[in-house]
Parts: sequence; C-alpha cells; structure tokens
Amino acid sequence: MKLVLASRNAGKLLELQQAFAPLGVALVTQDSLGIDEAPEPHHTFIENALSKARHAARASGLPAVADDAGLCLDALGGLPGVDTAYFCTQFGYEKSDANNVRAVLEQLAGHTNRGAAMVSTLVALRHADDPEPLVAVGRVKAEIAAQPVGDNGFGFDPVLWIPELQQTFAQLLPADKLARSHRGLAAQRMVALMREHWGLA
Repeated sequence: MKLVLASRNAGKLLELQQAFAPLGVALVTQDSLGIDEAPEPHHTFIENALSKARHAARASGLPAVADDAGLCLDALGGLPGVDTAYFCTQFGYEKSDANNVRAVLEQLAGHTNRGAAMVSTLVALRHADDPEPLVAVGRVKAEIAAQPVGDNGFGFDPVLWIPELQQTFAQLLPADKLARSHRGLAAQRMVALMREHWGLA
C-alpha cells in the first residue's frame, strides 16, 4: 500500500517511515509526486492536518497522512502553536530551525516559567472525501533549556529538555526519540488505528 505524506519535511518523513514500517506501507512525500503544499489557515492542529491530508489525497488519488505539529509555550499562552514553523519570521528572522530556536530563547528571556509542550496531530484518510478520518495525537511536556544542547534531531529538539531523562531530544538516539517524542507517540497511536480500522497487518 502506498501512502502519501502531506509534507516536504525530511525529518518528518524519516520518523514516520520508521514508525509505519511494521505496516508494510510505502510512504512517499507529496513533493515527490509534484503536489504543492496546502494552505494552512486554521488555528488548530487538527484542522490544518485534515486540510493537508485532504489536499494530498485529492491531488494524488492515494490514501494520505498529514501531521500538524508545534510548540506550545506556557509563558506565551500556548503560542506559537500552529505558527511554530514561522515563529521567527515575526521577529525579522528568515525561516529556519536555528532562527526559530533563537526566537524562542529570546522571547523567554526573563521568564521563570519555561514549561512547554510539543504537540503532534496526525490525520489519515483512505481518500479525499473519507468521512471517517483517523486522528492520533501525541503530546510531550518539556522545558525550554537555557541554550541548545545536542546534535541529533531537528526543529526545537536542541532546546526541548525532558526533565525525567535529564536530556534534550537532540541528545537522544533517533530510535529513543521516536519512542518518546510527540510525533512518535502520535505515530504509534496511528499505527494501531490503521490496524483496527483499515485492516492493515
């Protein structure tokens, strides 16, 4: 079974390929099929993920999966949320992982509350008009480290400090991160849903 991933993010592709491997599905990016990214005008992860999955399924004629994920900072009332990927641009920086980390550290300067959550919402559709989308959410509580630590992962991994591990996500091996991350948890739940509802092995 071929499944189109509604993303261009190489990090997401790698993590989801590993998570979905037991299902025997071939995960391909919409980019590799010449499909443009869908607009993401909504204010919640689930609405954006559903919009992206429907767009990819309609354009490809294949079942689709989409992830909308973001960082929710306690000190900023849950922001940046769905605008996480572009957070740094509102402060005059070019869009990049490094600049997003920089912007978060600058915005939390002076804040004693460094609590955060990484949230991933995965949506899977059998076809564009599927009335019963599968939805899986993964949420991980963390703290924002004072400075980046570690060389693995992507996005905010270098500053996502996991107190019970006494490490950032960027210090974990990829397999350990996948088992504990917001996207890893959502993917585990999605695999179970696909087995239950789609009859995948």
